[in-house]
Formats: sequence, C-alpha cells, structure tokens
Amino acid sequence: MKALFDKYGIEPHRFIYMTLAGIISAIGITIFLSPVHLYDSGIAGTSLLISQLTPSYLSLSLFLVVLNIPLMLYGLKKQGVAFTVYSVFAVIMYSVFALIIEHNIDLTDASPIAGTDLLLCSVFGGLICGAGSGLAVRQGGAIDGVEVMAVIFAKSLNLTVGTFMMIYNACLYIVCGIIFRSWTLPLYSMVTYYVALHTIDFIAEGIDRSKSVMIVTEKGDEVSKALMNEFGSGTTIIPAKGGFTSKERTVVYFVVNRFQIARMRQLVHKADPHAYLTISEVADVYKFEKD
Repeated sequence: MKALFDKYGIEPHRFIYMTLAGIISAIGITIFLSPVHLYDSGIAGTSLLISQLTPSYLSLSLFLVVLNIPLMLYGLKKQGVAFTVYSVFAVIMYSVFALIIEHNIDLTDASPIAGTDLLLCSVFGGLICGAGSGLAVRQGGAIDGVEVMAVIFAKSLNLTVGTFMMIYNACLYIVCGIIFRSWTLPLYSMVTYYVALHTIDFIAEGIDRSKSVMIVTEKGDEVSKALMNEFGSGTTIIPAKGGFTSKERTVVYFVVNRFQIARMRQLVHKADPHAYLTISEVADVYKFEKD
C-alpha cells in the first residue's frame, strides 16, 4: 500500500482532513439546510432537491454518493489519481455522516439549532458547508462533483470556473422555484451560495493572505537592503529595462503580509522616491528547504 501511495503522491494524513471535511459539510447540510428545504450549491443542492421529490427511502446521503462519485471518476485523467482518491473518500465520509445525523436527530421541518429562521439557516448552512468544501480543496481534493466538471469543461465553453459554477447554481435555483412555485427558498439558497463561496475562498486560500510586491526602481540594492533590514526576509532582484527609455532598471520582488504594506511603502519611497510598485494578493506562501 505504501508503494502505491508513493507512486501516486497520496499522503495518508490527508484522509484525516477529508474525514473532517465530510463531517463539517454533513453538519451544515443536514442541520441547517435540509430541514427547512434550502439548497446548497452544486451536487449537494441537486441531491437535496431530488431527495425531496423521491420516496423517503431514497435519502440525501444516497444521492450525494450516486451523483458525486461518477463525476469524480470522470475527472480522474484531468485531475490525477491523488485528487480523485481524496475526493471520493471525502464524498463517502460526507454521505456516511449525513446518514448518521439524519437517523439520530429529529430534523422534521425545522433546524434543531436555528429553528425555521430561513436567514439563520441560510447563513450558517452556507458558512459550515463552505468550511467543509474549503478544507477539502485546501488539502488537495473536492467534495462536490460540479467543481470537478467546472475545471474540465469551463475552458472549452469559454467560461471561467467561477462562471460555470454560477450558471449551474442559477439553473438549479430556477428549477427549484418552478417546481415548488415559490421563489422564497431559492432566493435564500442564493444567500447560502454566496456565504459558502466566500467561506471556501477564505479557508482554501489561507486565513492570513499575503501580498506580493513588484518594485521597479533604479536603486535596487538600496530598496532591497531597506526591506530586508526592516522585515528580516529576503527579496528577489530581477534585472529589467525600461520600455520607453531603454534605461537599466531593477525589479525587486518581495512578499509581505497586509499589516506590513504601509511600512513597506514608506521604506520604498524613502529609498527611491521615483520607484513604481504594484501589489497583488497571494493565496499562500511556501518555502521548500533543501534536503
């Protein structure tokens, strides 16, 4: 088994995170969304809808597996073995814990925590489900098959992944409104989707998001030295040339956190008042040490 894991880059400790992602998502969908007939995004929302339209023995947990896993396996070639294994495992955990919760807690027509308050259920359902999805994504997997389909098909349809997901969910909520002849629940479900989307970004891309700075200057050594002395971290110096003037320039690349930006600007301006800089958001920063 170890040789097989090494071959495909599968790290056993990530299954712990995938289990946790499944538990979190199961709590969000069963405790907050399903009892008041709100809909999550993607396959989870589709599973909720179908489970409401079919006999009770065809449960939400069944549709989570039946609809998700074929999509995960379809994405095997594009996403790789490790991603697919993590994702299938996360979906199974999601389904198992959803089933456990449904069989042990009374979820008839009201959330056991938020009651029938649709706003509370939509916000906290989205927050918790988004946290589960974000954890799965951060650890190299996914918990919803539509995310995989978005990655595979969005480019061929000339769409971004985010646009693909938005169109899918908009269609889902419109279908829900038409079937039940009411737009109240679909509109609250959009709140769920909005909250979940931002929670996924927050969890998957890092809580303390850093900033990358590109500084174009004629005084590269002075700027670099000032930054390193102040913040105690290295810079990368890239030789450059002005497009209009053809003068020699230096691009100093540096990464700071959001609390250091003001001080960084002061240092750069002091070292070179004519420097030009751009600041971009960075999801995560990794430093690999030599073996």
